Amino acid sequence: MAFDAYAHDDARRMFEFALGCAEEANDWHLRAKVLSSMARQEIWCGNPDAGLTLVELAMVRADRLTASERAMLLTARARALAKLHRVSDAVTTVGLADEQFATVSPDNDPVWVRYYDEAQHAGDTGHALFDLAVDGRFVGEARDRLALAVAGHSQPYARSRTISGIKLASLTMRAGDSVEAAQIGAWALREAGTITSRRAADDLRELRTFANDHRRVTEVAERQNGIGDRLGVA
Repeated sequence: MAFDAYAHDDARRMFEFALGCAEEANDWHLRAKVLSSMARQEIWCGNPDAGLTLVELAMVRADRLTASERAMLLTARARALAKLHRVSDAVTTVGLADEQFATVSPDNDPVWVRYYDEAQHAGDTGHALFDLAVDGRFVGEARDRLALAVAGHSQPYARSRTISGIKLASLTMRAGDSVEAAQIGAWALREAGTITSRRAADDLRELRTFANDHRRVTEVAERQNGIGDRLGVA
């Protein structure tokens, strides 16, 4: 929650405490989850190299983890690699994550990993590919995965569904049909009305920026105005 509210120093202190508890208890599963969260925070904060280091630390003795946990960690690794512009490594890691996810057995997973279903995996890998797709690489694959996440997330995961929807609209705006992007954005904006995440707000800002190149299209201009109203900016 602190991470989502951008109270990053508080989040780091709590994650460090949680990591210490997990290691003292010799709980490899919880250790992996905490390190994954720490890695994702650093990647979000613009420190992908630090995020990559944390993911690699989490994957020490990966044989002790479940397939779902390994897939979760590999998607975080792919995100870091994409941010570092290591295109081949990022795509390879997405493939490795897919291989792990193909063998998942939810009954073997700790309770805190059971959220990692097909929709979550599609969204996480789609987010990893997003950074490559906005530069024109693997656009179709990224879009397909983000669309699968949007379609697959149930109401309890409305936040994840909304964020994937915003990313899908941004990618479509950047590398597809601007009118279609505006339609996806309209849905995402309605969904975002119930979401207080500052990360979601930043994603909406990114969508608004991508829309600048198409602002003469009526539907796009309307969407930009709607996002501006939602964020309280002109």
